[in-house]
Order: sequence, then C-alpha cells, then structure tokens
Amino acid sequence: MQFKKKYFEKIGATIELTAFAPEKKTAEIHAILHVEPKGETFQEQFRRICQAEAQLLDMEDVKGAKPVFKRYFLSDATNQRPFMKQDDSCTVSYIQQPPLDGSKVAAWIYLQRGTEILPNADRLGSTAVSHNGYEHLWTMGLMIGEGSSYSQTQTLLEDYEELLEEHQMTLEDNCIRTWFFVRDVDTQYKGLVLSRWENFAQHGLTPETHYIASTGIGGNPSDPKAIIQLGSYALKGFKAEQQHYLYAASHLNRTAEYGVTFERGTLLKFGDRNHAIISGTASINNKGEVEHVGDVEMQTKRMWENVETLLAEAGMTMNDAAHLIVYLRDGADYEMVSQMFKKKFPHIPTVFTLAPVCRPTWLIEMECMAIRSARNDSFSDF
Repeated sequence: MQFKKKYFEKIGATIELTAFAPEKKTAEIHAILHVEPKGETFQEQFRRICQAEAQLLDMEDVKGAKPVFKRYFLSDATNQRPFMKQDDSCTVSYIQQPPLDGSKVAAWIYLQRGTEILPNADRLGSTAVSHNGYEHLWTMGLMIGEGSSYSQTQTLLEDYEELLEEHQMTLEDNCIRTWFFVRDVDTQYKGLVLSRWENFAQHGLTPETHYIASTGIGGNPSDPKAIIQLGSYALKGFKAEQQHYLYAASHLNRTAEYGVTFERGTLLKFGDRNHAIISGTASINNKGEVEHVGDVEMQTKRMWENVETLLAEAGMTMNDAAHLIVYLRDGADYEMVSQMFKKKFPHIPTVFTLAPVCRPTWLIEMECMAIRSARNDSFSDF
C-alpha cells in the first residue's frame, strides 16, 4: 500500500490517497479531498473540490484510473446540492455530514484501474465493475421523500432488492455492505431498525444465518422530506468460502443481542488480495455496553482497539487501512480527536464529520476498508 498526501497551494486543497497497485494487477485507489475554509460561498468551495478532483486524476499513481463511487460530505445538503453539477462519471452520494475542518465540503472517491467500469449501469444509477468473472455493483444515494423512517426503509430495501434481481443477485447472497444515513438519528433510528429487521427476516437473514456489514449513522439527505438514505455494495461471481464474517468476540458482541441487524465486518478473499470491510464501530464491549460514557478520549481509544481487533481477525492491521471515516456527535471534540488520529495514524486518508451515532452516549464512531496482498489460489484475482 502506498500512502500519499499532496497540498495544492493554488487551489487551497489537499489530497490524501492510498494506492494498492500490484504490478500487472488491478489497482485500487482511495482518496479523501479537503478544501481550506476561506470564508467564501459553497459554490467557490465546490469549484475548488472539482479542481482537486481534476488534479487527482492527473497524479502519477492515479493516471488511467476511473471513479467507481464518490461521496460528498456537505454542511447544508438541501441548499448546496442544487449548485452541484450532474455527475455521470459514477454513482454518487451527497449527504449532510459537515466536515469538521471548517469547510463546507469534503469528498471520498474510490477508483480502480484495470477493470471494466460501467457508470449508470441501471435505473438507480449504479456503477457496475466487471473483471475476472466478478461483477461489483455500487449503488449510492438512494432516498424517497415521503413516509416515516420505517416505511422509507421498507421501500428503499424493496426497491434495492428488485434492482439486485435485475442483476441476477439477491440481498442474502450478494449484498456485502450497506450505509444507512438517518435524519435525526436519535428519534428516527428505531423505525429503520424495525423495518430492516423485518425485511431481513423475510430474506432468511437472521441471528442464526448472517447479516450484512453496515453503518447506520446520523446524516441528512438533500431532500428535506427524506429521512433515510441508502448506499450499498453487492458482489456476484464469488464462492461462498471467499466471504468470512468478522466478530472480534473478545471485544464485541453480536449485534442481534441488542436488537440490530448487521455484521461487525466482512473479509473478502480474492486470488491476489484480501479486503476487510469494517462496519461503523464505536466504544462498545462484548456485552453490548457503551464503554467510557462521557469521555471522548477514552471512547476513541476503545474504538481503535475494537477496529484493530476486527482487522487482526482478518489477518490485517491498521497499516492496511485504505481510508478512515470518523463520525463525531459533538463538533467541539474535533480538535482533540483529530490530533489523536494524526499522532496514531498520520498516513491514512481520513475525514472527520459531524454525525451523531445511533446511541446518544456514543460520542464517536469510525469505519474503514482495508486491503492486503494475499495468495488464494482457489479463487480468481480481484
């Protein structure tokens, strides 16, 4: 894994990236883009983010790569989204989770080189990636503007499941990862949890079978009537033994024990590499209890310990992490927490956002994706 950070003084923007690019193999790039807050309008900051994207595509490690998905973290999604041009290069998520560096916008972009990438591959604007017999389907930014959190979750999942059928996939066999962004998570999360539980049970997803790696976190869709926004990743063409769920039972309990339905993480094995997809993880113990209530510093350390334990179960360390997304309930904690991350993980692309976790006493949560070279001769390369 190569880690790079480059500051572009003329446009006041910074690109942090990781490049996993084995010789003559598919390259994977994760980039976090930041702009300096200069007290100007959103339109000006977005213009500079777009300039940074152009610079990203011209960087030596990135040349020839194409975007698979983008996520824009916005400070006021409802008012800012209309000023953002239509992006047909890949599937895109726009979510109000204000960057905590004082800017109005930040971006996370995932790119690949050496695969066949098809944007707008279906009616929901998914990006389909084909290579070596696999089909990867990334679908971002799904939302509707009517109903309760319960009914919106139900409708979004049913529509997504119909889409998977159109790609000859199913939720239970092919969906690897989801994101649920919830407006006013403290009051609306319950409806999401109940609706998802019922839907999953209909598909045979139970505590006795398996669930799906996921993040459920506070975040406002750009449509002010939308309560839930869904993003997802599905995979076709893999063998069942290529997927393993991560539990870290010494540190974490099964989520079904406290009434929710997601896996702590997923390990995917390909011929030439392993992927670890770590769900949103907070300061929790193996009894499902919040650790260090009221102490964000200690919660951060316990959260790191939990994530590191999940990665260790996948045969990885934080040195294999391609990016970090950090969610804070209280923006006043940003200065201290960001310094902690810079000291411990100075090389990993990271974005800090204002996004309440699903339990009020959780002050911080993080997620990541990790990549490590491997030789799994029974499986096709990525």
